[in-house]
Amino acid sequence: MPLTIWLAAFGISAAVPLAWWAMAGARSTVAVRARANLTADGGTPDLRRVVLQQTSQERVWRPLVGGIARQMTRVTPAGYIDSLERRMRLSGLSNRYTIEQALAAKLVTGLVGAFVGAAFFVNAPTFGRFLILLVLAAAASFVPDVVLVSRAEERQDEIARALADSLDQITVCVEAGLSFEAAMARVAQSRGPLAEEFGRTLQDIQIGIPRSQALENLLTRTHVPDLRQFVHAFRHAERYGIPIAQVLRIQSAELREKRRQRAEARALKIPVKLVFPVVVCIFPTLFIVVAGPAFIRIFENF
Repeated sequence: MPLTIWLAAFGISAAVPLAWWAMAGARSTVAVRARANLTADGGTPDLRRVVLQQTSQERVWRPLVGGIARQMTRVTPAGYIDSLERRMRLSGLSNRYTIEQALAAKLVTGLVGAFVGAAFFVNAPTFGRFLILLVLAAAASFVPDVVLVSRAEERQDEIARALADSLDQITVCVEAGLSFEAAMARVAQSRGPLAEEFGRTLQDIQIGIPRSQALENLLTRTHVPDLRQFVHAFRHAERYGIPIAQVLRIQSAELREKRRQRAEARALKIPVKLVFPVVVCIFPTLFIVVAGPAFIRIFENF
């Protein structure tokens, strides 16, 4: 059977559930808009006008993605959902995207991989190509996980690099007479993931959460050993009455020394990492340039 027939059948079969989900989501959105746009005299709102005011994203894609994601949440194991939520918190995307949207992204990438695999399978339906279809679908569904892990690692590295300088700034502010919260507010005015986390911690303190619990929430949103060490040292100093400025100064010096040691360790790894590109890429080319004319002369003479 030609490939175009298979593609047309796949498109028609996929259009039916998409249309049903879009109509269901549109009706619910219209009902919400209608209740919100009731006139003051209790008149009936114009539902057609409310629908026309919506964008295509609000009428079709957002209800569709939300419905599919809710269904996926029901069948996904709770342990995997907890792991996905933690990766989203570490990557800093939990405020922008929900867990349902992340699951919907996994479904979409999996369908794209399955569609690519099906394009190879329909030309020559063999068992090997069917396995390729399954592998592509499974691998594509894990693309959002790989992106989240990479984004989380980059964000934690940025927090670790900025922590020593931020502690220096907090130490200077505290020694100048500011409170710890005011010093954190000065750091939160800058840019970067650490400033964002400090800003969220200050928001927790302002709404009435105890400072120790707000710092504990900071640790749950991050995975930086240096930040955990600082928070534990600060909580012990607060509990036993040790001056906060002294603790901040000691922690800042230790973190700066650790950062220097990590930089030295990375510098020592550079020669080992350069062995593979030098042996594989540079040595063969150099050997051809240096010994190539000699081999040509030898072949010409013999």
